Amino acid sequence: MELLEAIRSRRTTNGPFQPVPVKPEHQRLLIEAASRAPSHFNSQPWRFILIEDETIRRRIAEIGGQTMTQLMEEGKFFQRYRKYFRFNQAELEARRDGILIDQLPAPLRPFIRQVFSDKGLFLMNKLGVPRTLGEDNTKLVASSPLILAVLLTKDEYKPAELSGYYCLLSMGMAVENIWLTCGDLGMGIQFVSTPMEVPEAWDQIKSILHVPDDLELMALYRLGYLPENQKRPRIDWTSSQRKRMSQLVYRDVISPETRWPEDLTS
Repeated sequence: MELLEAIRSRRTTNGPFQPVPVKPEHQRLLIEAASRAPSHFNSQPWRFILIEDETIRRRIAEIGGQTMTQLMEEGKFFQRYRKYFRFNQAELEARRDGILIDQLPAPLRPFIRQVFSDKGLFLMNKLGVPRTLGEDNTKLVASSPLILAVLLTKDEYKPAELSGYYCLLSMGMAVENIWLTCGDLGMGIQFVSTPMEVPEAWDQIKSILHVPDDLELMALYRLGYLPENQKRPRIDWTSSQRKRMSQLVYRDVISPETRWPEDLTS
């Protein structure tokens, strides 16, 4: 795959993967790609755990589902992310960011715009929507043949110091290398985010993975081979829109006159 094609076709996989293990040679390629990312003074502060054990994957999946249910029932999920939700194509086209919610559980569809209100939250909880979505999430993560844990070494990752910032930059570039390599290998990848939003749950996962004191667990991803006919999950979204160049770029200095011209925007 050509580099620009890989970048343009990069996607997040919201649905299931094929129920087959990720080949050892492909696992090696993913980590090799990550290791080629730049880092401050070639410090290479990243460490990785490749999780195939079914029992461990199931325990992580259960925590993922429980935390999703908890965050939704408490309303924290929608409070944090409501600004990114788009409810029709026209809104998405105007903003050119966020996610288009074009598929939802049937009980939610009639009042999607009220979902962020107290009334909407009450109705969602009464209908058991957070529990249903949490259970879906558990199944999705548990059925993923590979979970990747990304860690940083604490001798480099010191959040109060500049090295902490450099570590985060390096980690982001390493993960992007993995993401692009997934596309080349016919694989998908998705961030498993909700456990890290609940500190007690994140501590549980650290314990499950035996993370030592000199490493900081930073992120979890689920990976696998993409099925030929991908079925969309119960709650899904599209996020392929990108801001126009005129919304992103200035020449030399920032002012209205130095914006990237609209007539050069693709």
